Amino acid sequence: MRIFVAAVGTETDSFSPIPTGLQSFREYLWFEPGTHPAEARFFTGPLVAARERARGEGHELVEGLSAFAAPAGVTSAAAWRELRGRVLAELEAALPVDVVLLSLHGAMIAENELDCEGDLLEAVRARVGAQTVVGAELDPHCHLGERMLQNADLLVLYKEYPHTDTLERARELVDLALRAARGEIRPVMAAADCRMIALFHTPREPVRGFVDRMRALEGRDGILSVSLAHGFPWGDVPEMGAKVLVVADGDRQRAQALAHELARAVRSMRGNTTEPVLGLDEGLDRALAAPRGPVVLADTADNAGGGAPSDSTFVLARLLERRVERACLGPLWDPVAVRFCHLAGPGARLSLRIGGKVGPISGPPLDVEAEVLSVAEGARQRFGGGWTQLGDVAAIRVGGVEVLLNATRTQAFDPALFTDHGIDLADKKLVVVKSMQHFHAGFAPIAREILWVNGPGALSQDFARLPYRRVPRPIWPLDPPELAFADAIGDPLR
Repeated sequence: MRIFVAAVGTETDSFSPIPTGLQSFREYLWFEPGTHPAEARFFTGPLVAARERARGEGHELVEGLSAFAAPAGVTSAAAWRELRGRVLAELEAALPVDVVLLSLHGAMIAENELDCEGDLLEAVRARVGAQTVVGAELDPHCHLGERMLQNADLLVLYKEYPHTDTLERARELVDLALRAARGEIRPVMAAADCRMIALFHTPREPVRGFVDRMRALEGRDGILSVSLAHGFPWGDVPEMGAKVLVVADGDRQRAQALAHELARAVRSMRGNTTEPVLGLDEGLDRALAAPRGPVVLADTADNAGGGAPSDSTFVLARLLERRVERACLGPLWDPVAVRFCHLAGPGARLSLRIGGKVGPISGPPLDVEAEVLSVAEGARQRFGGGWTQLGDVAAIRVGGVEVLLNATRTQAFDPALFTDHGIDLADKKLVVVKSMQHFHAGFAPIAREILWVNGPGALSQDFARLPYRRVPRPIWPLDPPELAFADAIGDPLR
């Protein structure tokens, strides 16, 4: 069997001031065809899973481009033309193929295209025809729309948030696609719109139970796959919002009925799908009052994983103002400060201006007296069965706070973010991570307590205050539930 696989995507925050250009992809994740290493990266599970099956079963695998950018603002039209053109040209050169496997995000927006994934899948289908199996793995923070559903045979989403199951879901996608290509199954997809804007933390009940329910439904009564598309609240597109996706073996009516049933269950969880979010000083008061540490405090408003700069100074400034001791914070994105620390070297003491580079949403830069604890080039973190890049880093001490500065914008995933660079977490009273939820899998085992704060920053969770222009209405919580859910059953995606 001949299989083509490629990866392209990013998560677009419509309100982020950080532009996404072609260089954003080259700096974050870029592998030319055939150059991807053996180990998985966060967004390249389908390629690694396809390699496993090709080796074991003798399939012919044609690898295309793998390119992902860190979450940020809208992708330039030129970058999207280049990426789209590259993948399609590589696919055309590989034809004929039996299976196309794509690793996408699902929430990529370009200047000239609000639905990049739907556009790409539509173009792929036009080139391979109806007989080729087309499948894609998506991040659950996707905008699941009709163009994706109409042009793919299979869409499989990660089930967990934090996304710890990316490679597992990729293997599921590859298995279903190969079974479909052999004629063993006939996948059909149906989706139902929950008419909600929300975040869904899967370690927490009732979301944990819902995810377990999805898993239990798979492999029974002709149901092949069940996914919850959380939606990405900071993407201002007509397809935004939570949806349930069901893939069945030949029975679209069964898939649609189950999707609607599960969408009703999702709506019933509204307002109870995340941990309580505290104000900044409320969170600090509670953390510092804890009898033992470390207490992990998540700076959710400056999460690079949602497109925020990760250079805000609000939390660090309060730690210094309150003279907090035995604390650490990271990653704070500041390539200039990292460069200065590398020039000075470990042990140096220097005046340093850190953070606050992007604009008012990041707060003012802080002028500090810093001790350089360590420096490293090309650092990385483990997450979701793969690796993500930190770039060059520097660990510094400012007062009683140790700060991990990094040059490649990303969020906190794993304690190695600190411990690999000489910051001892066992000695800390307070650990501040710039992340919204992905830190949880790595930090929960070492934390005495975890607190979420929503201080000033780019990623406001007060969705009613976001300046949406394209989001479908009515939708909860922008509209009351009796209006948002009034006729939610009927239209497959409404």
